[in-house]
Amino acid sequence: MVIGALIDAGADPNKLVEELKKLNIEDEYELTWKKVVKNGITSTKFDVLLDKHDHHHDHEHTHTHEHDHEHEHDHSHDHHHDHEHTHTHDHDHEYENVHVHTHDHQHDHEHTHDHDHHHHDHRSYKDIVRLIEEADFSQQVKDTALRIFKKIAEAEGLIHGVPLDNVHFHEVGAVDSIIDIIGTAILIDQLEISVIKSSPIPVGTGKIRIDHGIYPVPAPATLEILKGIPIEHSEVRAELATPTGAAIVSVLAEEFCSIPSMKVSSIGYGAGTKTFKDHPNVVRVIIGE
Repeated sequence: MVIGALIDAGADPNKLVEELKKLNIEDEYELTWKKVVKNGITSTKFDVLLDKHDHHHDHEHTHTHEHDHEHEHDHSHDHHHDHEHTHTHDHDHEYENVHVHTHDHQHDHEHTHDHDHHHHDHRSYKDIVRLIEEADFSQQVKDTALRIFKKIAEAEGLIHGVPLDNVHFHEVGAVDSIIDIIGTAILIDQLEISVIKSSPIPVGTGKIRIDHGIYPVPAPATLEILKGIPIEHSEVRAELATPTGAAIVSVLAEEFCSIPSMKVSSIGYGAGTKTFKDHPNVVRVIIGE
């Protein structure tokens, strides 16, 4: 949803595709974006389609294994909210139950190129750091992406009782969050954003199922990442903030407030997959001076 909102606000998705090739993992995913209408709001839906378990599922995002399989929820930084740029993330799944990472193989090629998939069943935090550091991105993009990944890995490590270097991301979650996080860093840099402010974060309510059972919303990793950040009550019975979305906002936003005094130059709406009865499932980004 964050990337969708930034594209909607004027960032160039084709440049994003080109920049992401610097990671050398483009055989693992495909990116799509399109205009959709959510509860009356025209917005941009950005999807990461995973090669292996395509499923059009737009996947769940992020979370280290432990968070896979989320369900009741929109995943990810939804936050209907308004404001200031960038942040938030949804990650949508057309499937809703998403994280299945069972390989449905709706792919014609049923994976003839096994090549490097076998060793990507899990990517450790260290692998992801190496991937980012070795890519030819600007230092600013690398620093932003590394700070966001570290935020997620530290929270997951703390909750599961494992050292930072031993935190692993499942394959689906890894590719998904790599694109979401590095893509966000690339677009913020491309749009020359210098200051980011956010509304408090609506996290949703209810329960979700993750690998370890049924947990309340927000999931433990999300809540850990949002320590020190204002969260807002919401009647929506769904997971509106995932670890990835929470980490993007918590690292990027320097202040949590209502819309500041500014001259607005562009506005973007990033759509989630789910549709809610009473509010549009979009993230709004407002860019201005």
